[in-house]
Amino acid sequence: MAPRILLARHGQTEWSLSGKHTGRTDIPLLEEGRRGAKLLGERLHRAPWNGLPDVEVRTSPLVRAKETCELAGFDDRAQDWDALMEVDYGAYEGLTPAEIKAGRPDWFIWRDGVPEGETLAEVAARADEVVAWARSADRDVLVFAHGHILRSLGARWLGLDISFAARIRLEPTSLSVLGWAYGEPAIERWNDTGHLG
Repeated sequence: MAPRILLARHGQTEWSLSGKHTGRTDIPLLEEGRRGAKLLGERLHRAPWNGLPDVEVRTSPLVRAKETCELAGFDDRAQDWDALMEVDYGAYEGLTPAEIKAGRPDWFIWRDGVPEGETLAEVAARADEVVAWARSADRDVLVFAHGHILRSLGARWLGLDISFAARIRLEPTSLSVLGWAYGEPAIERWNDTGHLG
């Protein structure tokens, strides 16, 4: 069986709720985020997932991802991996898109990047590292991470430019699956929040 990668975005935080760019700032989950993480875990422990007994699990070392992993019931198998950290937003850390556009009306993160932070090429390289790891053996993998790095993974899994990530939004505590169709990389499931009711 060709390996798939299951993507779990972390639960809701104060900054994700308000739309602030949350890169390396270690923001904890809100109660809503903790509840969502538990519901995601319950879903992954029921059929057809059945607890994903054979998957390899990795998580961003940032607390919002690690706590989501823990509450979902996968922390005993998870390994921290810096490649899964959120984009370093540099000077735009903690700002909303509206605040940024007040000074740069035409700004678009997936084209223009951020000052004093990671370049889009650096983000794409990290995503490529995760994709290569996921495809390296005949087993599925599960990662707990953040909106922009997971969207970047989606783009790079498909072999597309990182700018494609602009077209595939992700909600907090969503589940996505990157797999295969007719031998080619494909999106099997995207931004699925059905477990949140």
